[in-house]
Amino acid sequence: MENSSHIIIDPKELNGKRVLVTGGTKGGMGEAIVKRLTKAGATVITTARTTPDELKESDLFIQADISTPDGTTKIAEYILERFGGLDILVNNVGGSSTPTGGVLVQTDADWQRTFDTNLFAAVRLDRGLLPPMLKQGYGVIIHVTSIQRRFPGENTMAYSSAKAALANYSKALATELAPKGIRVNSVAPGFTETKAAERLIERMARERGCDCSDARQALMDSLGGIPIGRTARPEEVAKLVAFLVSNRASYIVGAEHTIDGGIVRTI
Repeated sequence: MENSSHIIIDPKELNGKRVLVTGGTKGGMGEAIVKRLTKAGATVITTARTTPDELKESDLFIQADISTPDGTTKIAEYILERFGGLDILVNNVGGSSTPTGGVLVQTDADWQRTFDTNLFAAVRLDRGLLPPMLKQGYGVIIHVTSIQRRFPGENTMAYSSAKAALANYSKALATELAPKGIRVNSVAPGFTETKAAERLIERMARERGCDCSDARQALMDSLGGIPIGRTARPEEVAKLVAFLVSNRASYIVGAEHTIDGGIVRTI
């Protein structure tokens, strides 16, 4: 894979900015975003349901279940008390544990849990952390959606529906807040090879009796292929987020930015 380590990061671009990235641990996109924004000079707080073993700065981590009202309230209260507010909010948490088998095996609880994680977590955090942004007349909010919102399937209908709702909400919020100095955009990743994706590939390889490269290709083929010929790296998504939260993107508002290697072929 291409080595992007030669790209120079301005260590002062986000100097002094207070940032929250939800779900910023466990080798996923969130962790890559945390690292990228930290290198750009920001003070980056993150969240997770469990405290990571390698935690270095406890005041920059909040243990909370963001899919619950109590969890988002805990996060907002800590941010307001400890940091007085935020300049940048990256709503990264997402995912689904909905059972396979179609609509008849997916209960109300499955749907509610999926929407709590992928939609309401962002809505509640935005609502809890917006007042200081409005007062200071500046802020950036990023919602991480997914190309799955365009590819609803039998086993992803709840997740796809929740991400579609998040994209719709993000657009409406951007329109409301732009006149008040707050930019809202969304990022729609495709097949990104996070640690969780790596585990899925390894499990498929074991089940099929093949190697990981064949299992990875099978997953790519299930999406109709990836024109660029490979999966995304979390760091590539992080670079896009870093651009969107910076002043370099000062005129970008209410847009969903797809980063998928060409999977989505519609205009």
